[in-house]
Amino acid sequence: MQTKFRVVSLSHKSAPVHIRELISLDEAAIQRLLLKLKEFFSVSDALILSTCNRTEVYYSHELDLSVELVKLIGMERGLADAISYLDYFEVLNEEKETLSHLFRVSMGLEAQVVGDIQVSNQVKRAYQAAADLELAGPFLHRLMHTIFFTNKRVVQETAFRDGAASLSYATIELIESLTQNIFQPRILVIGLGEIGEDVAKNMVHLPTAQIKITNRTQSKAEQIGIPLGFEVIPFEACQTAMEEADVVVCSVRMQEPFITKTLVESFSIPSFKVFIDLSVPRSIETSLEELPGVVLYNVDNIRSKATAALQNRLNAVPSVEVILQESIEEFGNWQKEMVVSPTIQKLKQSLEQIRKEELSRYLKNVDEKEFVLIDKITKSMMQKVLKVPVVQLRAACQRDEAAEMIELITDLFDLEKSKNEK
Repeated sequence: MQTKFRVVSLSHKSAPVHIRELISLDEAAIQRLLLKLKEFFSVSDALILSTCNRTEVYYSHELDLSVELVKLIGMERGLADAISYLDYFEVLNEEKETLSHLFRVSMGLEAQVVGDIQVSNQVKRAYQAAADLELAGPFLHRLMHTIFFTNKRVVQETAFRDGAASLSYATIELIESLTQNIFQPRILVIGLGEIGEDVAKNMVHLPTAQIKITNRTQSKAEQIGIPLGFEVIPFEACQTAMEEADVVVCSVRMQEPFITKTLVESFSIPSFKVFIDLSVPRSIETSLEELPGVVLYNVDNIRSKATAALQNRLNAVPSVEVILQESIEEFGNWQKEMVVSPTIQKLKQSLEQIRKEELSRYLKNVDEKEFVLIDKITKSMMQKVLKVPVVQLRAACQRDEAAEMIELITDLFDLEKSKNEK
């Protein structure tokens, strides 16, 4: 039975967020699952990618292990009925489909935010985890390096990664530009709904910032903020924190403005203070802009920037698809050549053995200078003899006729006999 590269995948396209949360794996769980794949199924190539938007297990095996893998994921997550979630997973058992899927995921073509650069970094970490556990053989090593090179081409040759293409990324980019001259800028995030949570999690891309978060439900703020190393403050204390902050990000859902001009007028603002309103309806009074030192951005300002960036990325997708296809074809050619590689090595070894035997037989009495010269000449001759069958073997790969050519060369040079005689 033929070994194939396969994947079992659960993503934002097939499962809602509450299901994705149940299935997601942390680094320790990924490591344990990789070790189980190695121990239970003798898998030599495996890659596990788990993010907020997807959990995927790539592996090379003769059999479809999707059911077993879902069960193992369930064990890691403490789900007794894990198999009931199988319908949320996409199973790809054809190698070409799996390869195409991994390339598309790695480039960000399958991301919620098209072109998301984070996905590329997550794939690199997944590869490193596999390599650390010796679950990356020649196939996976070559595949991942092809993917990384493809990603480099996409960045250099297209506009696919240009600009912040989501509201949260655009917000982070805006904060970064506004605070670039401030040492350890103080940032306050008020409200942790969907957009507030997304912005808070992306604050990790502001490593020098001092970040405080608050939410009406304290437990949610702690759940999000503590793992990220942010200071969690009571919702009642946000007014004081607001006055201290350089940047205030608000995404509180209220019918009336939560942050008013009257409130901010009472603050001492030594230089400037930035307010970013991500709420719909708006939670910050627009009249704040009238106050000295106050700068106000709303969701429309930021979204227009993100929308323009997203459109540029979408326009670049056809170019990305071309690069991706070229890379997949290149990898496919390498795979084909790998089929004939053992035969090429046998042929080289067989001819080298003959060469050494003949040198030993006829050059027993020559001096060192003559031996070096003759050794060099015979090596050169052997390379020229090898050239034609090697070229023919590789050409046969491209024609999908490798098996016939391998058989022909094995018989012609009696490689099986040579192997047995060793």
